Amino acid sequence: MENLTFLGIIPARYASTRFPGKPLALLGGKPVIQHVCERVEGLLDDCIVATDDERIRHAVTSFGGRAVMTSPSHRSGTDRCWEAYVNNGKAYDVVVNIQGDEPFIAARQIEAIKQCFGDPSTQIATLVRPFHPEDGIEKLLSPNSPKVVVDKDMRALYFSRSVVPYLRDTEQAQWLSRHTFYKHIGLYAYRTQTLREITSLPQGTLEKAESLEQLRWLENGYVIKVGVCDVETIGIDTPDDLKAANERIARASERQKAPK
Repeated sequence: MENLTFLGIIPARYASTRFPGKPLALLGGKPVIQHVCERVEGLLDDCIVATDDERIRHAVTSFGGRAVMTSPSHRSGTDRCWEAYVNNGKAYDVVVNIQGDEPFIAARQIEAIKQCFGDPSTQIATLVRPFHPEDGIEKLLSPNSPKVVVDKDMRALYFSRSVVPYLRDTEQAQWLSRHTFYKHIGLYAYRTQTLREITSLPQGTLEKAESLEQLRWLENGYVIKVGVCDVETIGIDTPDDLKAANERIARASERQKAPK
């Protein structure tokens, strides 16, 4: 761990079906992408934004960040990360793929995924958050919250939009109190050689069925180490999400101003 170097790459594309121009949307008076950059500053050896749009590149350089231009035709953020890594021109041991639409990413999450590489067998790392009984069964059942099954060494066995494992002979209302289910957090890190390899893999049947890219890696035998961090992610997927995030920042600001 002490000798590994970590490069953070933040994929940020302009086109989005639900929210075009999302990285440049203002949150608390600053672009969403600036919040992400500032949150991870100093936590990794270096950090760059990988974008396909000059407007985003200009915004990033305007607030002092670094941006690398990449192709607009990439299928995924993983593919964009590999091109950005190559274009960056400097070697690192591990690339951390940081979602460009999660302006509240926590330092604990970055540290947790870095710690996964203390295991020399780790090729890819990701994070989970345990579901808690107070989350409610509806959150567990939601296909928008992928679940992860892990082995005894916290290596991923499977990712699914369905609830796995299925608790036979247990009332569904009791599932959260009888078993620890894990919610997948979409933060990834890869050894650079592994990143190069997985970007050339064809889609597999499991990925096509679940629409989860990480299943392609499992199908091909890659080891995905899973770190646990009890931090809920808050992404900006729609204009309504942005509105809620602005309200959250406003409330936090008011609390800071309140007399002690």
